[in-house]
Amino acid sequence: MSFPVMVAVLFAALLHASWNFLVKNTTDKHLSMTAVVIGHAPFALVILAMMPLPSLDSLPYLLTGAMLHVGYQLFLLASYRIGDLSQVYPLARGVAPLIVAGVSVLLLEVPFSQIELYAIAVIGAGIMSLTLVRRSDGQRNARAAILAIITGTFIAAYSLVDGLGAREAGTALGFYAWLSVINVMVFAIIMNIARPGTVKKAVCHHWRLTLVGGTASFLAYGIVIWAFTQAPIALVTAVRETSIIFALLLGVFFLKERLDLMKVVAAMLTVLGIGLLRSQR
Repeated sequence: MSFPVMVAVLFAALLHASWNFLVKNTTDKHLSMTAVVIGHAPFALVILAMMPLPSLDSLPYLLTGAMLHVGYQLFLLASYRIGDLSQVYPLARGVAPLIVAGVSVLLLEVPFSQIELYAIAVIGAGIMSLTLVRRSDGQRNARAAILAIITGTFIAAYSLVDGLGAREAGTALGFYAWLSVINVMVFAIIMNIARPGTVKKAVCHHWRLTLVGGTASFLAYGIVIWAFTQAPIALVTAVRETSIIFALLLGVFFLKERLDLMKVVAAMLTVLGIGLLRSQR
């Protein structure tokens, strides 16, 4: 991975952490998720008017990717409903790069150096080590952990599908814009059925969250989609998931959350993994 691509993906990770930071303390996770997803629509429509149509060969990836994003969003909501954020999110984000790397090596036959594979493993371990930070009641939640792993599998799946689709489409941004439009439509329909009034409430009464969160989220993954066309998907996915370290730091410095030993270890492991990746180029 070249230095400019790595910097771009790290910036995307910061943007991803930022919109998560905005919605972290909201009591209604369905509303906040809906606001962020709906917030993609204005940017997607603008890009559709500017970019050429993706290649028809990318259509299967486009439709599959959109459905995987919806699945990820729904499972993440389910995980948050029964599990603590500090337990669910690291596990979901940490398992994803490991799955992507495994599929890339075993099925797609993407060549990696040993150092690159070690780096991916170290980053994944660093992120997942945050699950060792116990909740205030000292308990763990096995059911939430299972849902988190399923969520991480969705992340891995849509990363692979989106990366391959963007390469096939011939226009990474055009591909992502169409994917976002489909994602928004399907997610909005599901929310209107499951929780009537949520979409209207997000747009009319929480428009600032919709605009700011949607902007940060759309830009973050737009950069990642572009990066998928510039570097191996597994490496991009690993660096992108450092967003959770940015989220940790934002929590410590702005929300005055406690900085304990496991958080320091997680951050150091993740930085070490990024350093290993950079040392290969």
